[in-house]
Amino acid sequence: MDILRGIRVVNLALNLPGPLAASRLARMGAEVVKVEPPTGDPMECYSAAWYREMAVGQELVRLDMKTPEGQTRCGELLAEADLLITSNRPSVLTRLHLAWETLHPRFLKLCQVAIFGYPEPRGDVAGHDLTYQAALGLLYPPNLPRTLLADIAGAERAVSSALGLLYARERFGRSGFAEVVLSDAAAEAAAPLSFGLTRPGGLLGGGAPEYNIYPARDGFVAVAALEPRFRERLFASLGGVQTAGEISAAFASRDADDWEQLGEDLDIPIVKVRPAEGLA
Repeated sequence: MDILRGIRVVNLALNLPGPLAASRLARMGAEVVKVEPPTGDPMECYSAAWYREMAVGQELVRLDMKTPEGQTRCGELLAEADLLITSNRPSVLTRLHLAWETLHPRFLKLCQVAIFGYPEPRGDVAGHDLTYQAALGLLYPPNLPRTLLADIAGAERAVSSALGLLYARERFGRSGFAEVVLSDAAAEAAAPLSFGLTRPGGLLGGGAPEYNIYPARDGFVAVAALEPRFRERLFASLGGVQTAGEISAAFASRDADDWEQLGEDLDIPIVKVRPAEGLA
């Protein structure tokens, strides 16, 4: 998919979600230059394989943005760019001369997506995916989350914001600026919990026997027969049972693989629950 062919992106964001967003834009055909400090991107230490995957097809440039030389070279890159992605706090953008108010008069065609943790006036407050989720009731202490929900949702917001800015520039001839706030992205992802759907006993939180996780003879199965047609097939395939207790007893009688195959055969969303360590 080369819908962004001819678009040049400079990504100064490290870790997540900026590099993930840049990777998505690169897969859409954009030419991406990834700017890292002399010490590199910490993501390479956290997960070298994921770091490499997100950087595929991109040009890597190492710059010390705290020096005049580094800022001069960055300015040369931005002069040829259509989009800049940053993930620094507002005060740091100002200090590095990367704030929109500073850049826009110099680079009139440049659009900017700035990723922040919190909206103003809390833009400089420190945060990470874990703390965004913790503040929204999305954790089950002491367990850590199995995915970086806010960062990945933020990456998707960064991509959609970038596409919107580029479209508006082509449509109206004006470059623009967009903020992506990770705490807001996490809050939007927490909406199913906020509105009660996934709370204990909620429709998707154990309140519907046709939408639950059940122990099989050798593991667990996830059952998502929420729509009437799926629910009717499920109940019929289990001999007409309908209560959570009856369904649980039925699923315990066979192996998880058997139930997954039955789901495929009858077009019912039934999947074996696989351990995280078995997905590598």
